[in-house]
Amino acid sequence: MDAIIKPLRTNPPSEIPASEFQGSAIRADLPRPSREEAEAAVKTLLAYIGENPAREGLLDTPRRVVEAYDELFQGYHLCPAEVLNRTFGETAGYDDFVLVRDINFNSHCEHHMMPFYGRAHIAYTPVERVIGLSKLARLVDIFAHRLQTQEHLTAQIAGAIDTVLKPRGVAVLVEAEHTCMSVRGIAKEGASTITTRFTGLFRNNPDEQSRFLSLVRNQR
Repeated sequence: MDAIIKPLRTNPPSEIPASEFQGSAIRADLPRPSREEAEAAVKTLLAYIGENPAREGLLDTPRRVVEAYDELFQGYHLCPAEVLNRTFGETAGYDDFVLVRDINFNSHCEHHMMPFYGRAHIAYTPVERVIGLSKLARLVDIFAHRLQTQEHLTAQIAGAIDTVLKPRGVAVLVEAEHTCMSVRGIAKEGASTITTRFTGLFRNNPDEQSRFLSLVRNQR
């Protein structure tokens, strides 16, 4: 059988629609199950793996799992633009990029719903106004607390900053370990995946890319 070759994507780096950053990710057009239905689904999974959902140790497990999901996937309810909408103008004419590195995160793979975790490094070159540094970490958490691929997570972080703040450029590097690769399947513990996204000044100027990467690597 001949292999099916998928066409290369030709969309530009700004391909993520701005609307993705302007509100929560809850789809109003899709019905949401009740908490009772969610807990019943957990009981079904427990029975599927061969467990007895009625045994003492598992009686409260469905409730605990649903409560854990409320916390792990809270990013669906939060709006990225709201995190980035407060800026500060007292910068004394600062015109270099701002770098926040080593932003730890935990997320879940959308393919197996297994955790992946790592660090994000973010730089942007502001135009007159800057954002509070903690807001970049909050932005990472919003997107990480959704079902994700690392590639999409990287693009979303860069896209939100680029769309909302409109800086001269954005650079994002994400490095992570995926448990769907380290504890199942090929089971290669310690393998690290690195993804990057550059816009504006960082995309068009190799020297700025190199300086960003050098500052990130110097942490080692």
